[in-house]
Amino acid sequence: MKLADVLDQNQYRLVQGTLDTEISAGVTADTRNVERGSLFVAVAGHRRDGHTMLHEAFEKGAVAALVTDPESAAPAGMTVVEVPDTLAAVSFTAARLQGEPGRSMKVVSITGTNGKTSIAAILESILGHLSPAPVGVIGTGGPRIDQTPLPLKVSTPTTPLANELQAILRAMADRHTETVVMEASSLALVEHRVDHAFTDIGVFTNLSHDHLDDHGSMEAYRQAKMLLFSGLSGQAVANADDPVTAEIHTLMPGRVTTFGIEQDADYRAVDVRVSTAGTAFTLLHQGQRHEAGFPVPGLFAASNALAAIVVCRLLGYELEDVLPALKAVGQIPGRMQTLSLADGTTVVVDYAHSPDSLEKVLDTLRGLTANGRLITVFGCGGDRDPAKRAPMGAIAGRLSDHVVITSDNPRIEDPESILDAIEAGLGPTGTSYDRITDRREAIARALSVARPGDTVLIAGKGSEDHQIIGDRKIPFQDIAVVRQLAEIVTH
Repeated sequence: MKLADVLDQNQYRLVQGTLDTEISAGVTADTRNVERGSLFVAVAGHRRDGHTMLHEAFEKGAVAALVTDPESAAPAGMTVVEVPDTLAAVSFTAARLQGEPGRSMKVVSITGTNGKTSIAAILESILGHLSPAPVGVIGTGGPRIDQTPLPLKVSTPTTPLANELQAILRAMADRHTETVVMEASSLALVEHRVDHAFTDIGVFTNLSHDHLDDHGSMEAYRQAKMLLFSGLSGQAVANADDPVTAEIHTLMPGRVTTFGIEQDADYRAVDVRVSTAGTAFTLLHQGQRHEAGFPVPGLFAASNALAAIVVCRLLGYELEDVLPALKAVGQIPGRMQTLSLADGTTVVVDYAHSPDSLEKVLDTLRGLTANGRLITVFGCGGDRDPAKRAPMGAIAGRLSDHVVITSDNPRIEDPESILDAIEAGLGPTGTSYDRITDRREAIARALSVARPGDTVLIAGKGSEDHQIIGDRKIPFQDIAVVRQLAEIVTH
């Protein structure tokens, strides 16, 4: 495709070269991925500025470059075009070079602090029951079609970089995928990764303390989430129990369908009953009452189920078909994933890694552990928002009978300093606790002190299959460690 066609209908200025330059190998902002015929986009990264790498990109085969600084030194044989925002340019050029695949599918993008992965998995299961057409998922568990992983490069978790995302969407469209369910992280929205995914339905789950290391303040974090509803989505599905939804109504008047438990909503769950078998509730919609159930316990689980129900309705499915499919959803890996041990202990593995999510999970398990103790194993990520560590320690201490604090991807930060910060919140609660840096040893300790009837929550990593220590990714999965250490009765 000629560069003129790639840039068509977007603002740009030719600095040198010709717009007839043929782009034959895709777009990238990483010189390591440049191929002969590539379009290189100069993005100012955390460590290096792409504007200083134009010669390197050219030597590796890039035939053109997009820049924001027209004075950047570029080789004479390279076509250079100035654009207002190179991050945004990666998105629209990648989409154009892939033939804008999002247009041919129904795209559902989910944003919010908690619930993205769970709602995506619920939708994947329900739609798999209701339609013979392939269902695509893009998120924390990696891209997949009908639960089969796509062997495509993803260099960042949750929401891939724009060029990777467009390649995934292209692969899904080529396999006749009808609906794509995508997690849209706040950072991805700020970096324009989903700008040209052509989202039909944007879903908002909730907003609570998290990712302040990326955004600096809760206000900036909120604004990042709202980008999905500022021209990127055709319709919105929003949580009426979160005050942020009022802003979504303002941004998308007449195009918002709400769900909720505490507040009145288009789809509301009342008479919520939580048990070890899951969550049952009465769904109120347009004056009608429908009995519904979902095999995951907790008010938050009911909220996630409601969001999935509304999306399915907007996709054209009837409640009498959706609700039975909801009951048939299986356990979601790393999301309230439950194992029953031979000694009578229940182990729950969950991704809860923010103060709000940890509190909700512990509240739920506290209510389900009437005849036993609740033991919590958790840590906090290194090089990530340190302000949440003490609050999470306080929450764990207040709601648990015993706590084991440990490592959770310490990265290049000193693991002991992370535990010090957690301990500052945990200690004053008076709850007994162990401090064990090695996560495997911490899990083993929790299992060893547990008695029949106790529940052990292992929080923070969910289905992650590695531990990041220093600059190394070491294979590690909480659920696998539990299975290695204990005799399992049921899943």
